[in-house]
Amino acid sequence: MAAHRFAVGQTVRLKGSFGMSPHAAEIYRVTGTLPARDNSPQYRIRNDDERHERVTTEDNLEETETSPIAGASE
Repeated sequence: MAAHRFAVGQTVRLKGSFGMSPHAAEIYRVTGTLPARDNSPQYRIRNDDERHERVTTEDNLEETETSPIAGASE
């Protein structure tokens, strides 16, 4: 059984998000872990701009940097 690479609460980027803006729409927070599908762990993810959660496999996700958003002033 494959172990989950991402933890609940972690910010991730959804790879190859068709029909979506190439900016914030691809950034999600992991809201839950699910059993593996085809030996790839699954996750429940959510974007704050959407009203629903998505389910995806680990191979569709990549880690994001935890630094502030580029261009944001403090």
